[in-house]
Amino acid sequence: MIVIEAPVHGMSKTCALIDRWSIEITAKDAERIAEAAAVIPPGTKVPVTFLPGETFEARVATARAVKDLGFVPIPHISARRLHSEAELRDFLAALQREVGNDHAFVVAGDPSTPMGPYPDALSLIRSGMLAEHGIRRVGISGYPEGHADIGNDKIWQATRDKRDSLLQGGHDFAIVTQFGFNAGPMLDWVEQVRNAGIDATIRLGIPGPASVKRLLSFAARCGVAASASVMSKYGLSMTRLLSTAGPDRLVEELAERFDPARHGDVLLHFYPFGGLRATAEWVRDFQKKHGCEPGGQG
Repeated sequence: MIVIEAPVHGMSKTCALIDRWSIEITAKDAERIAEAAAVIPPGTKVPVTFLPGETFEARVATARAVKDLGFVPIPHISARRLHSEAELRDFLAALQREVGNDHAFVVAGDPSTPMGPYPDALSLIRSGMLAEHGIRRVGISGYPEGHADIGNDKIWQATRDKRDSLLQGGHDFAIVTQFGFNAGPMLDWVEQVRNAGIDATIRLGIPGPASVKRLLSFAARCGVAASASVMSKYGLSMTRLLSTAGPDRLVEELAERFDPARHGDVLLHFYPFGGLRATAEWVRDFQKKHGCEPGGQG
């Protein structure tokens, strides 16, 4: 697909979307991020997920490794997985002490029953501990295709409440979405966010290059729609489960439909299902294909 587009702040819409991209890792990925560092621009934002079975020490060490490589670590905090206020305080203090961290991403988390005093991201934000430990910019979740366990009305109310609490606490914030395969619902949702009076930066979740079998596995686990027609738009065939492709068609369709006047500040966040280096190399090659300067900073 060839996209004919108007410039955005001096660059094409495609380049504007893929500029300042971010990429997600786990606490076990310290070596992998080091291996991929040569193809990731300095200053790239790198969220570090909060998975079960990983220690707080490992999360802090990985955040430190990300910073030492010249990137911006964004540790995730899963509210329902925290056992106590002291556990949260100790984690934030360690991040401040060992990393000098001023970014964090706050999510409710998967457990149906909270393990401690925080039932959701909003309760953690309202605790005031993020500001107390130097967290200036906070990421929150967005769900363009909804959430299997939460009604849309509740999601929208929670988003507005989190916005209000973050602004009252002096935080800047961004919204990072679950990954998807279909540009239309993504941008329709972005427009709804803007119509709700929320003008924060939005990072749309993009699945990095991987086999269709692996992508479908993650989609099923996360409740993301992945029909045959949607996957064909993405460039993969369900009849060839082991075939691999990057999200070229998805990103190009996003760029084609993207209207800065309606959608505001929209960037891309990559889920590296097929590997960190493979995803970073795909971004580099995609930027080169479209004549973009390497992006990732800010």
